[in-house]
Amino acid sequence: MREQRSGGEELTSAPSPRRASAQVIRASDLSQYKYCARAWWLGSVMGAPSANVREMQHGEATHKTHGRKVWASSALVIAAVVLAVLAIVLLIASLSL
Repeated sequence: MREQRSGGEELTSAPSPRRASAQVIRASDLSQYKYCARAWWLGSVMGAPSANVREMQHGEATHKTHGRKVWASSALVIAAVVLAVLAIVLLIASLSL
């Protein structure tokens, strides 16, 4: 794939392994493209590493931690509902005796 810059300079791009395997457009890709199309092209098409690797790793770790907390919270809500239904069933059973 070739791209022509305004100064006549030709740029060659190789398909990114991430892009070749799946045609998924992520919200972060759209956001990065909107912020700076050139930075998106360098990272997504040319495979150039980001200058913010440490910050990105911290963000990924934070998202994983948050995801685990959300999952645990959902599991606790389900357990609470099951226990509430069980309590109601036991209450009804004890009243009918």
